Amino acid sequence: MDDTVAIALFRHGMTAENKRRAYVGWTDSPLMPGQVFSEIPENFDRVYTSDLGRCRETANLLFPKKTAEVVPELREMSFGDWEGKTYEQLKHDTIYQKWLDDPFSISPPNGESFSAFSRRVQKGWAEMTTNMLEQRVRTSALITHGGVIRYLLSSYSPEQKDFWEWSIPYGRGYQLTCSSKGLRRGERCISLQEVPLMGKQNGSGSNIS
Repeated sequence: MDDTVAIALFRHGMTAENKRRAYVGWTDSPLMPGQVFSEIPENFDRVYTSDLGRCRETANLLFPKKTAEVVPELREMSFGDWEGKTYEQLKHDTIYQKWLDDPFSISPPNGESFSAFSRRVQKGWAEMTTNMLEQRVRTSALITHGGVIRYLLSSYSPEQKDFWEWSIPYGRGYQLTCSSKGLRRGERCISLQEVPLMGKQNGSGSNIS
């Protein structure tokens, strides 16, 4: 009988730059103080994290007894020249206006295209899940970013939605349960459930960061 693997995808806590609704891709910003995280069961066999500080900080708060394995490919999209800027600062930029209309084809200046971002995330996911299967890891937590989680859910959730249809608030996540065989083949997982991380909600997470 085929066995299953559970992977919880958690978005990092809110940062100062997130609070002012700036585009934060590869630029780092510390977590906002006073965020209340729910207790997380210690029954995850493995914890993985993006290499960016806000994810590593969140991982340390959630899993203080575990050492998270860093997966650099699972960092957020680079917004290039738009890093740290808000909609109000960019709304008159012609390229930005075009990007808002078609973010899958238009790239931020000196930033990542969506196709480059997707290939990178796919590579990181493949490396992480291959490691899990080889090490017989049955449950894991991944602390990462809104854009990364949207991409993974649009690719692997049994509930098929487009990228922007997924809502990924700060301090919440989703747990995918996959068959080992399906995970190895890159197929969609067999179930999905929401997982709260924070006792107090701090934002809807409508932007990617």
